Amino acid sequence: MSDARDGVPEEAADDEDATPDGGRASATPSTHTVRLELADEPGQLLAALHPIADNGGNLLSIYHERGNKTPRGRIPVEVDFEATPERFEGIVEALRTEGVNVMQAGTERYAEEVTILLFGHLIDTDLSDTLSRIEACESASVADVSLAAPQGTEEASSARLRLEARAGETEAAVAAVRELADEKDLRLVEPLTGVEA
Repeated sequence: MSDARDGVPEEAADDEDATPDGGRASATPSTHTVRLELADEPGQLLAALHPIADNGGNLLSIYHERGNKTPRGRIPVEVDFEATPERFEGIVEALRTEGVNVMQAGTERYAEEVTILLFGHLIDTDLSDTLSRIEACESASVADVSLAAPQGTEEASSARLRLEARAGETEAAVAAVRELADEKDLRLVEPLTGVEA
């Protein structure tokens, strides 16, 4: 008897899923999505794809949003690929090890949001550096920034930051911002709950 899908005898088709020890394969590949944040520099996309291919991921599609920048001025990239659950975990770990900012991995989405305010000489203390250092905290990602400098760049300004944190890691994210604010002599109002961003 043959398998109607591809003409392979049914017995042979069944053997393809068997492991060398005679057992059944533990997992079949499924589709996964990772959302990455890349610097706008030549070679960054290719460098981010290597950990996926090197760890057994089968690329399906890449959505490169070059015209849409993140608050840190980076480019969001969405990559769909097939991999077993075990390989998927290895791919995400390899991306992070290579320094690629993984904003979303499969079902792992930043589950909590918190809005904080920073006051002080944000521009003089390098706002870009402040945002980069918050993003370096693995617990959180900067989802939105609103800056107000009504007296110009020479005077104190304020920024409202909406952070997305992994489930249960909001306090760690806020603690990282608190430490950074102390270092840069900025005032921090934390967290604002129930505020629409």
